[in-house]
Amino acid sequence: MSEIVLDMCRNLGLENAYEQYRTMRIWSSVVGDAISAETAVERFTEGQLFIRVKNPAWRMELNFRKKDILRKINDSLEKTIVEEIIFR
Repeated sequence: MSEIVLDMCRNLGLENAYEQYRTMRIWSSVVGDAISAETAVERFTEGQLFIRVKNPAWRMELNFRKKDILRKINDSLEKTIVEEIIFR
């Protein structure tokens, strides 16, 4: 089913929008329940994924884990789409 949607988006010139949507949808599955409960995806534009973090302690922890999370997201997407994660 996802291949059909992707083909439709390509034909309509919406491939970037579809990739952005996919990126935001996989956040919870990539980071797990504990981190997902403390964060919310704000937006994804021009290779930057903006994540709202509930408290400063979690933001600091996530900044330490940023490279690993970035790698996991792009591995899940099977290509490098996310260039940077910004925790706010």
